[in-house]
Amino acid sequence: MDYEEIRYEERDDHVAVLTLARPQARNALTHRTYREVEHAVRETQARCLVVTGDDPAFCSGDDVKQIMAGPKGPPVEALTREPRLTPAAEALLATDVPIVAAINGAAVGWGMELALMADLRVASERARFGELFVLRGLCCDVPGLGRLAGLVGREKATELLLLGDVIDAAEALRIGLVGRVVPHEALLPEALALAGRIAAQPPLAIARLKQGLRRALDPDWESLGRFVSSSLAELFQTEDHREGVRAFLEKRPARYSGR
Repeated sequence: MDYEEIRYEERDDHVAVLTLARPQARNALTHRTYREVEHAVRETQARCLVVTGDDPAFCSGDDVKQIMAGPKGPPVEALTREPRLTPAAEALLATDVPIVAAINGAAVGWGMELALMADLRVASERARFGELFVLRGLCCDVPGLGRLAGLVGREKATELLLLGDVIDAAEALRIGLVGRVVPHEALLPEALALAGRIAAQPPLAIARLKQGLRRALDPDWESLGRFVSSSLAELFQTEDHREGVRAFLEKRPARYSGR
């Protein structure tokens, strides 16, 4: 697959780096970006994968203008026809390759979901985190439901999900959302050093450890994925969702009606 919206590089130390490469859109995700991320994760031969974004952002979530407000509108028909786990999420959640997220800036919406799907999170001091779905009249994807509470506790996870607040790197470290915060210029070296240490371990044992963690701690992702898809199919058709998108594009507070 020829990548246009990500960069993928395999290094000599069995570490690969996947970089979201739409900096002009703060690395917002299009349908193509999702496909490219899925392909890179499924095809990687690395022993550890670092995921990051081109400055100034890690990932600002879905490209609202293309996915939610584009000429075809949100993908309601596809979600209704075949409710399922997002393929990119399935690739990230099912891989036996350890993933280190190097979070260099805003990780909001599906960008925060992407960070949650990593096994380890290293944040720049410039990082910001937010589950913004509620502000668009939507529910989050499966990692926000299946991983966030395990990291920060149920009450804090509920607060982040229901309010859509954005928190900074220091707060993310305090509540356990990330494992370490480093100066911005030290982010990628720190993440690569961590990934290199993991890649130097016996890969068969690493794979079994990841499999065991999934069995012990993760929910049934397929079932949860079907729930999320069905929920989104309904929520995409609400007036609250349309108002959330309009308010975002018009840069004003939203006025929700419960319809």
